[in-house]
Amino acid sequence: MKLIPLLLAALPALATPVLAQTPAAPRVAPDQIATKNGPLTVQPITHGSVVLSWNRKTIYVDPYGGAEGYAGLAAPDVVLITDIHPDHLDPKTLAGLAVGKALLVVPPAVAEKLPAEYKKQVRVLRNGQKLDTLGLNITAIPMYNLPEAPDAMHTKGRGNGYVLGLGGKNVYLSGDTEDTPEMRALKNIDVAFLCMNLPYTMDVQQAAQGVLAFKPGIVYPYHYRGQNGLSDVEAFQKTVNAGDKKIDVRLRNWYAGAK
Repeated sequence: MKLIPLLLAALPALATPVLAQTPAAPRVAPDQIATKNGPLTVQPITHGSVVLSWNRKTIYVDPYGGAEGYAGLAAPDVVLITDIHPDHLDPKTLAGLAVGKALLVVPPAVAEKLPAEYKKQVRVLRNGQKLDTLGLNITAIPMYNLPEAPDAMHTKGRGNGYVLGLGGKNVYLSGDTEDTPEMRALKNIDVAFLCMNLPYTMDVQQAAQGVLAFKPGIVYPYHYRGQNGLSDVEAFQKTVNAGDKKIDVRLRNWYAGAK
């Protein structure tokens, strides 16, 4: 008779390894931005990674950090990759995601490094080239370090920032860049995602002055962790709004699941 209670007590311990699953990484709540064709949903993932959902289309930008960060999200219709560095081109994360039916939009340098199984899904865009697909307009924007140098971490022409046109809105994704003339010359940007981490991209002042030059309606500082820790996003917000109170600087925790 004493065996039954002992067996029952052991059941939870026996069952735990079978039922255990990898938990989804913590995520901040998504934002919604109105467009002519319904809301644009902005879901921060981590670092330079974001998921955009609009008009029953899902766009993954630089999927990175593990597939668990995308748990519960719709499979992508389009994947945008900006550069060859592992926080942008992450084959391990790609392999864990349902990207089999997605169009991968990439610069030539990324196309050369993608695993062979993705080659048929790739559309290569060079700086300045455009693509219309699935109701989206995609324009590749130069992203690079200043001053230009052959040994720079990001040389001109290798990577792409992107401007997406959707539902009457223009969305800028900076990739890894400094406040280049091409970025400063952008027009009619409704939503911008702007990198801000040393020594790879911009410091707070560079990023703020770049934003004040092209004046997006909304700006999200992202990709703001570097060798020196986290960039001061609150100082960025203060500097931008001191120059232009109309710019909506949205601070979100892009490192909610980071260790």
